[in-house]
Amino acid sequence: MNLLPYIAGKAGVLVSTLILLLILERLFPAVKLRAHLTRLFKNFSLSGLNIILSPFIVVPITLLAAQWHLTWRPEWATGLVIDLLLLDCWIYFWHRANHAIPLLWRFHEVHHLDESLDVSSALRFHFGEVILSSLVRAVVIFLLAIPVSTVAIFEVLLTVSAMFHHSNIRLPVWIERPLSTVIVTPSVHFMHHHALRADTDSNYAAGLAIWDRIFRSRSTHARTLIMPMGVEGVADMPLHRLILRPFWRA
Repeated sequence: MNLLPYIAGKAGVLVSTLILLLILERLFPAVKLRAHLTRLFKNFSLSGLNIILSPFIVVPITLLAAQWHLTWRPEWATGLVIDLLLLDCWIYFWHRANHAIPLLWRFHEVHHLDESLDVSSALRFHFGEVILSSLVRAVVIFLLAIPVSTVAIFEVLLTVSAMFHHSNIRLPVWIERPLSTVIVTPSVHFMHHHALRADTDSNYAAGLAIWDRIFRSRSTHARTLIMPMGVEGVADMPLHRLILRPFWRA
């Protein structure tokens, strides 16, 4: 499989989305961000590390699972839309597991330690979480026989969605309220990053908003712009400490 067209296309879509949201955040900010340049450096550095590792770990794992997948699913239970729904449901449960299982939370906490929220926060993940996610996703791909092309489309949709709902864009209520019934919006995901563990452990959906309603994990609280972001009782830290934190804690 020639991955160059996919990589080029994915990079073009994601970079364009990133630039657009960075501009919109500055034109229509929801809140004033703190230590913005320092945050951007940490978030983009963590993202850059994942980009470097992806061709050597994530991509081979995904290709291997797709190549040797099981073939038990009937024809009527396959298709792009069905597979995208399955992957979106899987990412919901994987996200929820990252909050419920202490070992997974060690890595996912790096994402939540960001004390502000903007489009760069969507790219701030520890490489350990990315590797673990690719391994678990490979099992899903193997068991459900999901094609690589569908996984590629889902990755783009998921990253665009994540950049949107992490963004610091002030949307009019008449747009965000109906939109939040279909997809995850900034105000909905804002609650997930509230530095109160009860809110942090809610609103797990990444694409479609329906999963939090079905599995009763939607926060009942309303967003206020003065809510502190981050992890309750833990402050954000320098880049090198973020990288080491899952492996060592004082």
